[in-house]
Amino acid sequence: MSMNLHINNFSHLKSCGTAWLIGCLAVICLPAYGLPRAEPVPGGVAVIEVASEATSARFGDRPVLLTRVDDKHYAIIGLALSTAPGTYQLALEFDAETRQTLAFEVKPKTYPVQRLTIPDDRKVNPYAQDMDRIQQERSLMDNAFLHFREGPVITDFAVPTRGRRSSSFGSRRILNDQPRSPHSGMDIAAPSGTNIIAPAAGIVTAVGDYFFNGNTVILDHGQGLITMYCHLSATTVKLGDRVDRGDGIGEVGQTGRVTGPHLHWSVSLNNARVDPGLFIQTDPQQELQ
Repeated sequence: MSMNLHINNFSHLKSCGTAWLIGCLAVICLPAYGLPRAEPVPGGVAVIEVASEATSARFGDRPVLLTRVDDKHYAIIGLALSTAPGTYQLALEFDAETRQTLAFEVKPKTYPVQRLTIPDDRKVNPYAQDMDRIQQERSLMDNAFLHFREGPVITDFAVPTRGRRSSSFGSRRILNDQPRSPHSGMDIAAPSGTNIIAPAAGIVTAVGDYFFNGNTVILDHGQGLITMYCHLSATTVKLGDRVDRGDGIGEVGQTGRVTGPHLHWSVSLNNARVDPGLFIQTDPQQELQ
């Protein structure tokens, strides 16, 4: 991978005399500048220090983000909300013949139930003629979340808009008295027209008006780290644009399935939707001034 990793002390790996090394490495529990806040729970992230010689990593069937901070190397694993608590394995590769597995624990977490009333019932119970559009949009988003672009990645984010941040990520949602999928992002309530910025450098991989999401932008930050911005009143980027941290990408709105103007911000890592609050260095409940 094109990560500019330092290669040191590799001889001890080869001297082990086996192609697979089995180990157990403690999950990093304290936040560090430049890293997301480690929270190895469903909907969270595991941050694991790894040897600098590792060239790639996998969790299940998905490649995993590798990064370097303060001369230490880490694997950052997204854990889907559907992940059951228990012991899991991170697979590392050093060369064609040498691999290692590291065990880590996923702890349980219980999310609250959130009940919402959506004025437009069609956004809760779509008509038959809406289904083709919904499936096409779902396929487009799935493809964006599955993309893995190699290269260095910044994993601490700026907050994408000014406003009140909710703690509704992971909430089991009841919409118009009907159970729906858990909430997969952070909602930031703000007046329509409030500027939305890119939280880190990335490439625009999707822009469009989606049935549920309304006006939407998806950014690819590299190595399977993808962010999505929904319900916008306007978008100010186009497909293929490269943006830097702080560049405007759109404005807060209330398009799609909403109860009022806000930004729905999703973070996806190795195709797992995870809590965006883990990627910002300030208190996720704090109102940005």
